[in-house]
Amino acid sequence: MTLRLLRIRFKGEIMPISASNGVSAALSQVNAQEQRSVLVLKKALDAQAQTAAALIQALPQPVAIDNLPPNLGRNVNTSA
Repeated sequence: MTLRLLRIRFKGEIMPISASNGVSAALSQVNAQEQRSVLVLKKALDAQAQTAAALIQALPQPVAIDNLPPNLGRNVNTSA
């Protein structure tokens, strides 16, 4: 990790501060937490995708309309 010179404004004055080990450790901890959050999100999305695939496969196959008389199953009555 590269240490950078940071400047902060405190009570109207600009004061340079250097990144210390504490700041570096805090950034590493935030990065680790972020990586864990992304991992949990990926697992949740995978579980959701598996559930969706299972639901789609559980749908019954549509009934073939070839055996129906010509006046049934081909039109939708939209008038009430």
